[in-house]
Amino acid sequence: MQAFTRFVGDRTDRTIDDYASLWQWSVDEPAAFWRAVWDFYDLGAIAVDAPPVTTDADVLQDASMPGAQWFPHISLNYVSAVLRHRERPGAAVVGLDEDGRRTELTWAELADAAAGFAQTLTDLGVGRADVVAAYLPDIPEAVVAFLGTAHVGAIWSGCGQDYAPEGAAGRLAQLQPKVLVSAAGYRYSGKVVDKSADSDELARLLPELVAHVVVGASPVARSAGGIRRIAYADACAADGSALRPQPVPFDHPLWVLFSSGTTGKPKGIVHGHGGVVVEHLKAAGLHGDLGADDVFFWQTALSWMMWNFQVAGLLCGSRIVCYSGSPLFPDADRLWQLVESEGVTYFGTSPGQLQASRKAGLVPGKEHDLTALRTVGSTGSTLAADLFTWVDENVKAGLPISSISGGTDVVTAFAGGSTDVPVVAGELSVRYLGVALESWAPDRTPLIDEVGEMVVTAPMPSMPVSFWDDPDGVRYRRAYFEHEWDSPDDAPVWRHGDWVTVTDRGSLIMHGRSDATLNRHGIRMGSADIYEVVEGIDEVAEAFVLGVDGPGGAYWMPLFVTLVPGAALDDDLRRRIASEVRSRLSPRHVPDEVIEAPGIPHTRTGKKLEVPVTGILAGRAEVSIDPKSVDDFGLIDWYADQGRAHRW
Repeated sequence: MQAFTRFVGDRTDRTIDDYASLWQWSVDEPAAFWRAVWDFYDLGAIAVDAPPVTTDADVLQDASMPGAQWFPHISLNYVSAVLRHRERPGAAVVGLDEDGRRTELTWAELADAAAGFAQTLTDLGVGRADVVAAYLPDIPEAVVAFLGTAHVGAIWSGCGQDYAPEGAAGRLAQLQPKVLVSAAGYRYSGKVVDKSADSDELARLLPELVAHVVVGASPVARSAGGIRRIAYADACAADGSALRPQPVPFDHPLWVLFSSGTTGKPKGIVHGHGGVVVEHLKAAGLHGDLGADDVFFWQTALSWMMWNFQVAGLLCGSRIVCYSGSPLFPDADRLWQLVESEGVTYFGTSPGQLQASRKAGLVPGKEHDLTALRTVGSTGSTLAADLFTWVDENVKAGLPISSISGGTDVVTAFAGGSTDVPVVAGELSVRYLGVALESWAPDRTPLIDEVGEMVVTAPMPSMPVSFWDDPDGVRYRRAYFEHEWDSPDDAPVWRHGDWVTVTDRGSLIMHGRSDATLNRHGIRMGSADIYEVVEGIDEVAEAFVLGVDGPGGAYWMPLFVTLVPGAALDDDLRRRIASEVRSRLSPRHVPDEVIEAPGIPHTRTGKKLEVPVTGILAGRAEVSIDPKSVDDFGLIDWYADQGRAHRW
């Protein structure tokens, strides 16, 4: 970031001497900013038969939202940006599973395997705009298959093997993939999970398949039901030395990610090659400070956009680490062991894993050699202030913590940390460069130091190219750009659906989903504020707060909690919970009831199901939840019973 700041300062008349001035310039002059990113990373070297990028029109021909046209004359390929590091020594990708088995691929091996996979796809007749679907754990083979897919201009879409075949098909079948890549199984929580039958069942649910590539299968290729079955090792062994990454237009689809689909058909969100390359180099390279000397590990799964973001480490020349297994098995120390053994420099995790470490009494900084570690990243939900403090006191004093907020929608972060910007507990340090993020009142007035609706007022290159099977863009516009408070003359803005405070220092405080707001007696509060307080109590493992509207203006605000082993929800604990909420937040947001729950329902990517469960407790007949999108659908009936038992 320091080098980029100097680079920008040398090419503009504006004074750019700190992060605030750099951010302001990046949103005031977006074309100039993204041209600077393009030049700083020398991306012209991977563009094919393209004129040089020298003017604003070469970068941003049309700034409409939606529909912005970025780098209109550029053809490139994501894989070309990775292959620039092919000659580097050492491992590019490391894979670890739960029982400690370790594999690695050098940069040259990664390039050769991806080219071999690409050649196999070519031999199968797979090319531009065809889809390759993955049903895999977080393993190096997934990275190779993705790069091989992008190599030929085909479109990638991944799903974790924690999904049942029907749930995976609910996403992947929309894309009519020609090739499925799956694994025979994986280890989780000490058990071998055999996915062979599920993988075959998924293949049967994808009627357009011509081939099924299997990791861990017998090397003997065979056909089954008209589908050619190929061992992964054979697919990568093809001679792809003559292949070069297929140049595609800047916005040619790279991958399709899916929304959670909890209350309807999952939406396929399409991102383009070029937008992802420039955005991920900015986010991972500048904000994450990743480079050739780094080891990047984010504990993730293929169903979560953080898998796509982890692969961005390769764009920066960093080694990436894939981990297939439970982050808490055999205990909460597992990932800290991995950080030590692999010399991880940037460790990405979740508030849940950090909370589990704290409640287990771990002191990773004393128990492990974490000399190499220089940044901890966190996402998935809001990181409470007390966990910032726990990291500082128990992992490494002064260690930068980058709590980020973004999403599948843009496959990056809107805000998070940055080098040389102070970290304040409970806050996201900065709005990311090139992200015109504001907090708005309902009358579209920007707010400072007040809670408002999070909006982005200018396009970003990694905003979706489109939604899948949405030719007129109606669903895309409805998802982000059509708001009940807009008038016909208002310029469109991206509404992300979060409550946020932008401080006078430029940092952010996230308050939870704006469509799950707690509104007691006209005073609004985000659920994240409640969670920060309640989950900081030692006995509470996780909390789930809902604001349920009832008949005649009645309002019920129950707080459901799961407890750590050995704890009991007695009157004393209930009083302490109420006291903490009253004293640290607001007397009006003390819950009406505190109820011990058998579990908290989440999407497959770990987000709490506040909105649909609120509707169920309110008895709304129109609420339905797709069982395949929930980590433990059996919990939904329990919550429905709580709603039926409540007496208004």
